Amino acid sequence: MSRKCEICGKGTQRGHNVSHSNIKTPAMWMPNLQKVKAKIDGVVKKINVCTRCLRSGKVQKAV
Repeated sequence: MSRKCEICGKGTQRGHNVSHSNIKTPAMWMPNLQKVKAKIDGVVKKINVCTRCLRSGKVQKAV
């Protein structure tokens, strides 16, 4: 699964869940992406944006 923010490039992270007995199982953490109508170079497009970019104002949402 390739999920990426189209503004900052944040994507999935891979690692391990580690139990108390130190058994490691594969894990994947996904970014919180939202499909948003945004104005990019004067054109309204639907893009996948992480919530951090939305919250910080890096994206101008189209009305």
